[in-house]
Amino acid sequence: MLKIQDISYAVDGRLLIENASVTIPTGHKVGIVGRNGAGKTTLFRLIRGELVLEGGSIEVPRGARIGGVAQEVPGNEVSLLNTVLAADTERASLLVEAETATDPHRIAEIQTRLADIDAWSAEGRASSILKGLGFTEEEIHMPCSAFSGGWRMRVALAGVLFSQPDVLLLDEPTNYLDLEGALWLENYLGRYPHTVLLISHDRALLNRAVGAILHLESKKLTLYTGGYDTFAKTRATQRAVQAAAAKKQDAHRAHLQSFVDRFKAKASKAKQAQSRVKMLEKMETITAPEDAARVVFSFPEPEELSPPIIRIENGTVGYDGKAVLSRLDLRIDQDDRIALLGRNGEGKSTLSKLLSDRLDAMEGRITRHSKLRIGFFAQHQVDELHLDETPIDHLRRELPEMAPPRLRAKLAGFGLGADQADTEVGRLSGGQKARLSLLLATLDAPHLLILDEPTNHLDIESREALVEALTAYTGAVVLVSHDMHLLSLVADRLWLVKDGRVSTYEEDLDAYRKFLLQGDDKPEKAKAAKAKAKAQPAAPAPKVTREQRLALKAEVRKCEERVAKLEDMSKKLQKKLADPDLYEDKEAAIVWQKKYAEVSQAQERAEEMWMAALEKLEKAGA
Repeated sequence: MLKIQDISYAVDGRLLIENASVTIPTGHKVGIVGRNGAGKTTLFRLIRGELVLEGGSIEVPRGARIGGVAQEVPGNEVSLLNTVLAADTERASLLVEAETATDPHRIAEIQTRLADIDAWSAEGRASSILKGLGFTEEEIHMPCSAFSGGWRMRVALAGVLFSQPDVLLLDEPTNYLDLEGALWLENYLGRYPHTVLLISHDRALLNRAVGAILHLESKKLTLYTGGYDTFAKTRATQRAVQAAAAKKQDAHRAHLQSFVDRFKAKASKAKQAQSRVKMLEKMETITAPEDAARVVFSFPEPEELSPPIIRIENGTVGYDGKAVLSRLDLRIDQDDRIALLGRNGEGKSTLSKLLSDRLDAMEGRITRHSKLRIGFFAQHQVDELHLDETPIDHLRRELPEMAPPRLRAKLAGFGLGADQADTEVGRLSGGQKARLSLLLATLDAPHLLILDEPTNHLDIESREALVEALTAYTGAVVLVSHDMHLLSLVADRLWLVKDGRVSTYEEDLDAYRKFLLQGDDKPEKAKAAKAKAKAQPAAPAPKVTREQRLALKAEVRKCEERVAKLEDMSKKLQKKLADPDLYEDKEAAIVWQKKYAEVSQAQERAEEMWMAALEKLEKAGA
């Protein structure tokens, strides 16, 4: 087991972790969550022994191997397959020794150990891992120098998975994976035979791949059983109880203090007053939970265009005369929310470039609305930010006529406050850089927003804020993302990019997940079984009376009105938060942000109640 006992660690005199303890049994899979900057990556470095503890101890079983992805593999001429095979250092050293050993006893020991670690199936296992992470059979035999840094990070991940350390430490592994690779990793971790510690902001991964959540907050470690959703519910309940207890204690404290203030000067009541003073002194303060800073994205609203905004007829697109996608017959309207699905290399990026007018069609006809504005976000744009400039500098270059307060208001609308606005980009976190890039991509209020992996480096709160912003956005959205939670909440249409074609995927995301995990030949059987099940006669539903139907309709109307009212309130608050003058009074700004958070939460609950009421009405046959 991994035993962390009363550990403390400080950076530049500031305590990140203080007297924190947790015990993780051998073989358990644990997700680690906490605010950005709380010390999650530092905890990994402490476990690996790269940093020296200021107090406490970390114990792992004797001889246990700890492994993680420290950096991308070098761009050398070694093939991907051989790079991964070399990651198992014990196997590699035994094979080298086997070539030179002469002592029969030592040779027997080597061969026995090679058999124990399944050394002879190593190439098959390494190939399987590389293919699961998105490499083709041809690519796994190519040199590492043929691939970019992001792809070499996948090779590094493949290497650590292949070596199967006793304690596997993964820090945001899906940041350099696509959806298909992330789903494969989720499935692989579920079968991993040893202990796994996983830092991630991917809710789907934290719900499916781990059995417990380790929360790093207020310099302490707390272990919760279950996936992320269970943790979130438990945590919300705890916070509500803590807030209620703090409120009750404050009232009791005020009552005691009032008695003391009133009677301390009266001789007849002095004893009672003194008794209450002692009660106040002994009272252990219950602190109300600190509210997390509200993260927001405020996309500008484009004017409405007549549909379609893009129409492609019998289109073909590719590079250097070679077609990647053909027979394209696609249409996008301004209210569309489209997720692009497909394995790596099938052409999702090519389609995104075609839609964003970054690549011309080789054949066919593509029609764009004459007033169409397109916003495009991809990870490489984050890497192209000027590291020696501030976010304000970036905005000033794009909007030279705009006054500084309005520029700051735009930054605040994407969660970049006064401190970040004047900080050099090179010193910002990955999530802050991503928010700046998203802001730059949406400055001119695009009618179509194409987002390629927008959640990389965003924490869970920022991802939830992005979901809210995209849901409220009045333009079309085309999404490429490994984040199943984001796709499930935002996308209402699925396009499958496969075998040089783009077609509508009629099933849902859960079906697509099963499709990927089962293999290409099995979904058709599953689809046929599903169709057969649909064909089975359903049991007759109980009759609903006229009065019951009327009551259900009234409930739907009531819920609908509630949602509309909250939407109106949300828009007014968004307008208020976009006002540059608001941020001259920081306390007032915080109050308005809290109000917006409360309305957003109420809106979410109201929409859930509305959907539930609609489902009841539909089941009633009304």
